[in-house]
Amino acid sequence: MGRYDEVYRRSLEDRDAFWAEAAEEIDWIKRWDKVLDDSNAPLYRWFAGGVLNTCYNALDRHVAAGRGDQPALIYDSPITGRLKSFTYAELTEKTARFAGVLAGLGVAKGDRVILYMPMIPQAVVAMLACARIGAVHSVVFGGFAPHELATRIDDCTPKAIVSASCGIEPGRVIAYKPMLDAAIAQASHKPDACVILQRPEQEAELTPGRDHDWKAAMDSAKPAECVPVAATDPLYILYTSGTTGQPKGIVRDNGGHAVALKWTMKNFYDIEPGEVYWAASDVGWVVGHSYIVYAPLLHGCTTVVFEGKPVGTPDAGVFWRVISQHKVRALFTAPTAFRAIKRDDPDGKLIGQYDLSCLRTLFLAGERSDPDTIQWAERHLKVPVIDHWWQTETGWAIAGNPMGIEQFPVKYGSPTKAVPGWDVQVLGPDGHPVAPGDMGTLACKLPLPPGSLATLWNAEQRYVDAYLTEFPGYYMTGDAGFIDADGYVSVMTRVDDVINVAGHRLSTGGIEEVLCNHEDVAEAAVIGAADTLKGQLPVGFVVLKAGVAKPEAEIVAELVRLVRAQIGPVAAFKTAVVVDRVPKTRSGKILRGTMKKIADSEEYRMPATIDDPAILDEIGEALRGVGYAKG
Repeated sequence: MGRYDEVYRRSLEDRDAFWAEAAEEIDWIKRWDKVLDDSNAPLYRWFAGGVLNTCYNALDRHVAAGRGDQPALIYDSPITGRLKSFTYAELTEKTARFAGVLAGLGVAKGDRVILYMPMIPQAVVAMLACARIGAVHSVVFGGFAPHELATRIDDCTPKAIVSASCGIEPGRVIAYKPMLDAAIAQASHKPDACVILQRPEQEAELTPGRDHDWKAAMDSAKPAECVPVAATDPLYILYTSGTTGQPKGIVRDNGGHAVALKWTMKNFYDIEPGEVYWAASDVGWVVGHSYIVYAPLLHGCTTVVFEGKPVGTPDAGVFWRVISQHKVRALFTAPTAFRAIKRDDPDGKLIGQYDLSCLRTLFLAGERSDPDTIQWAERHLKVPVIDHWWQTETGWAIAGNPMGIEQFPVKYGSPTKAVPGWDVQVLGPDGHPVAPGDMGTLACKLPLPPGSLATLWNAEQRYVDAYLTEFPGYYMTGDAGFIDADGYVSVMTRVDDVINVAGHRLSTGGIEEVLCNHEDVAEAAVIGAADTLKGQLPVGFVVLKAGVAKPEAEIVAELVRLVRAQIGPVAAFKTAVVVDRVPKTRSGKILRGTMKKIADSEEYRMPATIDDPAILDEIGEALRGVGYAKG
């Protein structure tokens, strides 16, 4: 039995002892009465009776241990040209002072605070300051439209909102304050106060009596001490899109969250305290919460806050510059970022301009990692490339190659095995496990491990209905896939993206994998479009690599032959269109559902998280060119 088998078995069979041991890595004000409270199943709670403070564990305790001079946060902004490092002592002082600002505005334990911020150090300070005084933060992605921000204001009823005058994208400044004002005007609930960070690129007009200038408030604030909170008290609310159009507020607690994230840094990511860890994401997403802010700081690492893009700030070599300059040990980003880099620099020429000897591992998550992208990264970076699968709801990896426990051989297309703590199974429509290799719904047997969602904000029944009802005793992930005879999990698609072609259930992810294997294709997306004869037919969208000279019609014909050869005639794949880009959320997820509605001439709601709405018109035009989107 390998080390993984032993750790994994213990995490399921001796659950309480396993997580109690992990909890020894956290400083507790009062130890828990019960590791797992199952008295209200299926609503499980971890470390019931325990008392702690997450901010203390992320900052103060490292200073107390004599590591106050170690860099805690590096801010690197190729967009503005700013570069600044903060030690643990400096970050603790700034956080305590901003906690004092919030307390001075009447924010107390249990109150909610919305953060509507760009990727700047003050966003991290504001998150940790909320945790310091026991307030519940809810980060809304900076630049979200006023209506979407207003729905979140009404749902969590914040006492205060923290924002900045603007966000900065390549070539443009996005004024946040007018959108914030419009959202507050739309919302039924009105915050007592707003704190606005004035950025020099564009200052904002403040509303007298409600708005407070960040700098002025900080200059006069008295630092606040850490407030003890229950392990089961909420740390944050993070909204994710709901199928009804009403956002779902994922609630994360303090105790289980701190224990699980601290455990992952060594056991999954194989990172030591003091090393530099970079999650190239945004604090508006779950990856930013877990692996820009909380996990690296809980573990005593140096985290990187990057205000830039994988390409265009200034080129497809910016990731390599950041890694080389700051001695990054592990990079965690989305496959979408690497597909963009690969598209602009297909031969990896820019990689050779930097010394990347510090980099040990690349981790990819957020969207299915196609084998071609993983192999490209392996070939050019010459480090292990680890695909791992998780969700906003889970807060950390469900499946992946646990680098700190035992490294497994890679099977391309699979994020490897279930991470300790996660009992992953594949269920058929009857709710029973299917045979190894058969596709079904991926579900996790309850109880979920610490750090996963506790409930939905003010919507406990909706939580039960959405996640725990379809398969009693399981958390329904909404993803479809299979587990092979070796225990390797393959996440093929969202359940909604399994298409039915003349009675054959096919994964859009499987077809996309074939398309991405073509030498000229940088990225692919597949949808199932309605067909009167076969029910659905797959339609492929492909983005070509930079510099491809071959005629598009020739490439499309090759792609049709490729799918026929590798998946078979059963796929009935006959239609592929070349596009400049595919529609995505700001976090990099492809909007297949919206594309399908366009193809089927159905009405659709403009996704709040879309990166660029204009792209949907381009997709409609491309679909009309091949006989779809006729309405």
